[in-house]
Amino acid sequence: MTLSWLSIIRLGLVQMCLGAIVVLTTSTLNRLMVVELALPAVLPGLLVALHYGIQITRPNWGFLSDTGGRRTLWIVGGMGALGLGAVLASYAIIVLAESFAAGMALSIFAYALIGLGVGASGTSLLALLATATAPNRRAAAATITWLMMIAGIAVTAGVVGAMLDPYSPELLMRIVWTVVLAAVGLTVLATAGIETNVVARAEPDPMPFLQGMAEIWAEREARNFTLFVFLSMTAYFMQELILEPYAGLVFAFTPGQSTSLSGVQNGGVFVGMVLVGIMATGLGKGSLKSWVIAGCLGSALMLCGIAMLGQMGPGAPLVAAVMGLGFFNGVFAVAAIGSMMGLAGQGREQREGTRMGLWGAAQAIAAGFGGLTGAFFVDMARRTLPDADAFAAVFIFEAGLFLAAAYLAMRVMERGRPNATLVPGE
Repeated sequence: MTLSWLSIIRLGLVQMCLGAIVVLTTSTLNRLMVVELALPAVLPGLLVALHYGIQITRPNWGFLSDTGGRRTLWIVGGMGALGLGAVLASYAIIVLAESFAAGMALSIFAYALIGLGVGASGTSLLALLATATAPNRRAAAATITWLMMIAGIAVTAGVVGAMLDPYSPELLMRIVWTVVLAAVGLTVLATAGIETNVVARAEPDPMPFLQGMAEIWAEREARNFTLFVFLSMTAYFMQELILEPYAGLVFAFTPGQSTSLSGVQNGGVFVGMVLVGIMATGLGKGSLKSWVIAGCLGSALMLCGIAMLGQMGPGAPLVAAVMGLGFFNGVFAVAAIGSMMGLAGQGREQREGTRMGLWGAAQAIAAGFGGLTGAFFVDMARRTLPDADAFAAVFIFEAGLFLAAAYLAMRVMERGRPNATLVPGE
């Protein structure tokens, strides 16, 4: 048996809980550090980067869920660690007001715990989806789980923002405890008995983690897809820190107008994800490979358009172009996740979690690397070029990464069956 639609939705609730807790640490606590505590913006930025960096442990969590036989235990345990990290990070805000050193020490520990929790829970969740979702449902499963994560982020950010006024440390802790307990409780209920309704996995031969990773890395498709994930996600996140400054400096957007671009882009992502879910699963139109390539090519085209609009300055249709970029980002992202589920089951058996962990680590590293690289390149380019040309150069470079990712997708997903290069002795 494979996962029913109800079971896929239940696992989507877990993804929603992940997003609900993480957004507290990347948005609410970020604002409190910068505004209420008047700390430099680089401090919460580095803490968020730490939580991404810690997720380099994702392959280890995937390997443990492969060999342990019970992925739901890692999903629930990781959610518990994530929740505890969020509570400690929130308490660190209170400590920071009294002692910077003690508060930062607690924050570093808390954000490291958040990274570990996201890695353990998120990797095991994706591995369970990869092993137990019918091939014809993977695009829809990816759409459902990611849209529910976006919903969790949006709803939590909106509700917490409304409830947190007027701010007080006591109110912050009550809200965070409520969100964390609700998320962990919902995760326990959503995953209860879900693995008993799917075909049991054979237990893999016990082996050291490094040996297991070496076997996965020996598979050509796994290596190529890792590079694809890193390139595409670097391109995906490279504009994250520079799009709003671009709108303000080149197009004379007000702070409110430039902030709204994020909502416009996420709206485009939502539509793109829904389209792929309906077309690929509901109507059977197009392979996941074709949707991935179309999303990468479309993203590259829109980035070139955004770069060219800078020559027009104020009055150019930047909002429409950003919505188009979000749309193609959503197309490529959800199709890539669906493809990831399929590729996770190719090659050596009982190593789906390890593969998902490897690709999750590549995504996490790319998220931090892409944003910082984009900002760095813009700063360097603005020293010698006008603002419009400096930003355009980075957007064009980003488009080139999407083109390279499309080429890799064409190569790594060109075969209908596994074609792994196995380690000696098999």
